[in-house]
Amino acid sequence: MEFKLNLTQEQKLIMTQQMQLSVKLLQMSNFEIQSYIEKEIQENPVLDAEYKKNEIDSGKSTEEIDYKKFIKYLEFDDYGHGSYSKDEEEVSPFNFISAKRSLKEYLIEQIIELDESNEIKAVCKYMIENIDERGYLDITLDEIQKELNISKELSEKALKVIHGLDPLGIGARDIKECLTLQLKYKNVEDENLFIIIENYLEMIAENKYNIIAKDLKISVKEAQEYGDIIKSLEPKPSRGFFTGEEIKYIIPEAYIKKIDGEFCIIMNDGFIPKLNINQLYKQIINGEEDKDTVKFVKDKLNSAVFLIKSIRQRESTIYNILEKIVEIQKDYFQFGEEYLKPMTLKEIADSLEIHESTVSRAIRDKYIHTERGTIKIKDLFTTGISSMDSFDDISTKLIKKEIQELVDAEDKKKPYSDQKICDLLKKKNMDISRRTVAKYREEMGIKSSSKRKRF
Repeated sequence: MEFKLNLTQEQKLIMTQQMQLSVKLLQMSNFEIQSYIEKEIQENPVLDAEYKKNEIDSGKSTEEIDYKKFIKYLEFDDYGHGSYSKDEEEVSPFNFISAKRSLKEYLIEQIIELDESNEIKAVCKYMIENIDERGYLDITLDEIQKELNISKELSEKALKVIHGLDPLGIGARDIKECLTLQLKYKNVEDENLFIIIENYLEMIAENKYNIIAKDLKISVKEAQEYGDIIKSLEPKPSRGFFTGEEIKYIIPEAYIKKIDGEFCIIMNDGFIPKLNINQLYKQIINGEEDKDTVKFVKDKLNSAVFLIKSIRQRESTIYNILEKIVEIQKDYFQFGEEYLKPMTLKEIADSLEIHESTVSRAIRDKYIHTERGTIKIKDLFTTGISSMDSFDDISTKLIKKEIQELVDAEDKKKPYSDQKICDLLKKKNMDISRRTVAKYREEMGIKSSSKRKRF
């Protein structure tokens, strides 16, 4: 080991702050970029914002252009709450506000109405505050007794009250108690069900009904029928209630509308304000003698100009990508998922002469609104499997759809093995291996043939 001084030459790509901002803006969704721009407007006095209506910017008034035949296509409601009429009065924004009813609020409402002592109700409310997102009681009775300094009898009585609330199974300490509570409150008395829940729950998931049947001295068919009853119960009582996790609001990047037989892209930029440079600050640069003031304004101007250019570049990039997607997937937008063609990021990138990572960033967490609903742009990208009798590729989504249909139609007493599914797909010109069938089946959450079997 020794110390040396060496001179070397090497090439490096150094990302400037401006380049980093450009990349950051590209991968932002409409919702995120709206928040970012509003923040920049507050921090940069040079920027002026003009909020525009969500319509096609033609540069001319609607009276000068014949848009009459487009009205039925362009007058659509972003929120799906019906059409708008000029004769109607202005719609109150309160019509579109819905309060989220949380599970804990729902439970407390029930407690208030019960004919119980205030002491019991207070303990019940404390228990409700300790119910987790699954609907389970996330604290032991011993801990409750110590924290509230109450007797064992009082805590057990309060827990029994909680267990009697809707939804059934609420306040259980584990999945076994959750399922057992649901059976008890449905007045089910078959002892075998309770024994299976207590001792054989994992075997139900593995379809090992022969072991359950042997231990309980019943037929395999009866064991599976018990399994069906248990599977019909709710393992997460909180399902369907707001538990505190906000649902991310989706603003589509664009609308794909069919106009005169052609699919058109209407960018949904109504949420993004149009940015301009405040004229006052241009005058300051021309007339201000204070060098520090001029330097400050120039820095803010440079920042503002680059932001405006980056936003325009972002919209242009996304539009070009969507234009190419619509060109390739025209049949999909026309006829549905069965006609989705294989399409990769590289294919789009090569056709637009941009880098694959640019396409990836541009479509990240972005959606488009079509006549078939709002879809994630990324879901339109699928790999393909070569067809046996033609040079066309078949989308993996179509293959998965065929696998699902085969499984749905199979004889449940003799479900198809992966090899059998593979053979049936080959008859439909879908040449994939058994291992690929198993991979797609697992991705779709379909169990193996041994676990799908009905006795």
